[in-house]
Amino acid sequence: CFNAIKKELFRLIEKQTVHHRGPFMKIYIIGSVGSGKTTLARKLALRLSITHYETDNFVWDRQPGGDVRNSIEIRNALFREAIKQSTWIIEGVHTEWTQEGFQEAEHIIFLDTQLNTRKVQLLKRFIRQVLGREPSNYKPTFTILRNMYVWNNHFEHEMKPTLLQTLQPYKVKLKVIKSNEQVEEVQKHLQPVTERRRLKKDSQYAFK
Repeated sequence: CFNAIKKELFRLIEKQTVHHRGPFMKIYIIGSVGSGKTTLARKLALRLSITHYETDNFVWDRQPGGDVRNSIEIRNALFREAIKQSTWIIEGVHTEWTQEGFQEAEHIIFLDTQLNTRKVQLLKRFIRQVLGREPSNYKPTFTILRNMYVWNNHFEHEMKPTLLQTLQPYKVKLKVIKSNEQVEEVQKHLQPVTERRRLKKDSQYAFK
């Protein structure tokens, strides 16, 4: 029975993992739905060549016939297996069972964009998904869009104050992002080590 569970865990984590190799770095990105977590995570994963996980994919087993919710035991085991890796980017809105990730992370990025900005982004993303221009883990429907607006408001007024308190012990490695300009700054800062060295070398030559 244990071997069967272990085999299933490896199947699930292999299924939802994007494999890369890169420098030792652990980045945790958190924020409300529509804040741009997944977009930023994908860009950083590509730039840094490291693995990207979505916490939603620890909660759900993505099946062709529809998502199946994992048990709490499997969800937690998948998450712990991910944070044991030498490099990773984890993004999601979950906080109750992910605090080990905050502890292990070298960088924590909180995308604290404006509520109305997130609502606009949700609508734009919904349109792109309906038109087939953006991949989705779920079938985009008006019901899901409405639910996302509800979750968005819940995050802003209920979850966010608690989250800020939760992140207090990690403020040394915490970066709160409130604009697209700050997102670009973070992407530049979190460059591969070789790229940072090259830019530093180029800047030294520029001043000679």
